Amino acid sequence: MAEALPRTAIIGAGISGLTAGKMLSDYGVPYTTFESSDRIGGNWAFGNPNGHSSAYRSLHIDTSKHRLSFKDFPMPEEYPDFPHHSDIKAYLDAYADAFGLLDNIEFENGVAHARRNPDGIWEIEDQAGKCREFDLLVVANGHHWDPRFADFPGTFTGETIHSHSYIDPRTPLDLYGKRILVVGIGNSAADITVELSSKALGNNVTLSTRSSAWIVPKYIAGRPGDKFWRTTPHLPLSWQRKALQMMMPMMGTDPTLYGLPPANHKLFEAHPTQSVELPLRLGSGDVAPKPNVSRFDGATVHFEDGTSDDFDVIIYATGYNITFPFFDSEFISAPGNQIGLYKRMFKPGIDNLVFMGFAQSVPTLFPFVECQSRLLGAYAVGRYALPPIAEMERVIVADQELHSGHCTDRPRHTQQVDYFVYEHDLRTREIPAGVERARLRSPHVNPSMQRPPVRETA
Repeated sequence: MAEALPRTAIIGAGISGLTAGKMLSDYGVPYTTFESSDRIGGNWAFGNPNGHSSAYRSLHIDTSKHRLSFKDFPMPEEYPDFPHHSDIKAYLDAYADAFGLLDNIEFENGVAHARRNPDGIWEIEDQAGKCREFDLLVVANGHHWDPRFADFPGTFTGETIHSHSYIDPRTPLDLYGKRILVVGIGNSAADITVELSSKALGNNVTLSTRSSAWIVPKYIAGRPGDKFWRTTPHLPLSWQRKALQMMMPMMGTDPTLYGLPPANHKLFEAHPTQSVELPLRLGSGDVAPKPNVSRFDGATVHFEDGTSDDFDVIIYATGYNITFPFFDSEFISAPGNQIGLYKRMFKPGIDNLVFMGFAQSVPTLFPFVECQSRLLGAYAVGRYALPPIAEMERVIVADQELHSGHCTDRPRHTQQVDYFVYEHDLRTREIPAGVERARLRSPHVNPSMQRPPVRETA
C-alpha cells in the first residue's frame, strides 16, 4: 500500500516558495504556503509591505533574461535584455497564475514559530496565532532582507541607512545637495552610487571599498555578456576561471583603471561587480574612490590611506545575514552565514526539513531554484531518498570546496554555487542515485516515475 503524501508547509512566496509549490502541485502533494505579505514575489515585490524587498525604484536585474527564465516558463521575448524589477514581478505574477499557485498561499499570515516535536511532526504557529501540524517543512524565506552593517571604530553623527532601505534620492532620505559616502562595491552599491552622483542632484559622492572588485561589463560586442560564457562540468572549474582571468582584463575589468584600490583577490575569487556606468562616473570625477574606512569622528570619516572627509550621509551596501526568525536559534541558525546543507537543501539528521534558494547561484537564481524543486518533488513522494548522514556530511564539505573554496573568506561567499555544475550534478548523478536508493529501500517505487507529468501553461 502506498504511503500517504506528506502534509507540507512552505515558508515564503518569493521565487523559491513559488517554484517549490509548483513542483509539489505537479506531484499532487498537498501543501500550504505561509506568506507574511499581501503579495507574492518576496525580494522582487517593490515596496513589499513585509519589508523583505531590497528593490530600489531604478533597479534592473544584472542577469540577462536569457539566463534568468524558468525552463518551463520562458520570459517574454519583448522583455529587454536586463529587465526592470517591475518586469520581474509581472513575470512572477504570470507564473503563479499559469500554474494556479495562488490558491495554496495564505497571505498576510507568515510563520511565527516552527517546532519539530519528538515524533518528527512540525508544529507551525502562524501569525494569526493558529497552530497546525505538518509532515514536511520547506523553508524559502529568502536571504536578502536582514541587512548586515559594517562595524567601524568611533561614532558617525550624520544620517545612516542600509541599501536595503534605499528607494530613490527622495526616499527614505532627501539626498539632494549632500555629501554622501557609499560603503561597499557590490552591484547595489554601484547602482546607488551611479544614481546619486548625477550632477542634477548636486551631491558629492564617495565610494569606499574594503576589498575592491573587478568590474565586468554587462554587454560584450553589443550582446549580454552572460550569453558568451557558461561553465561546463566536464572541465575543472579552476581551469575555466584561469581562462577567464586571462581574457577579462581586455574588457577593462581592473578597478585601478578607474582610481579604485586594487582588488585583494583574483577575478572570480569574489563576486565581480557588473556595471556599465560606474567606470564612467569614476572616470568623469563624479565619484571619488576611497579605500576602507578606518574610523569615525563625528561627521568626519577617516580612511585607511590616511585621508579624511566630512559627510552628511552614509549608505551601507554591505550585504545581508541569513536569518530564520521562526526557528529557535539553538535549533537552526546560520552564524557568519554558514549553514551546511546537503545539495544546498537538506540538514543532515532532520529528514523532513528542506531549504530552497539558500545559495548565491552564479550566474542565475531562477533556474537554480527550479532545479532544486525537481529534487524536492521527487523527495516529497518518496521517489528520491537521501544517503546516510555520514555521506551527506562528507559531500557537504566536498561541495563547499568545489563551489566556494576559491572564494575570499567573507559572509557574502559562504553559499556561492556554480549553477551549471550544480544542475548537471543533480540531473545526471544525484537524482538518479537518490531514485535508486529509494528503490532499494522501497521496492514498490518505480524508478521511471522520477519526473511528474508536464503541465500545460495557459
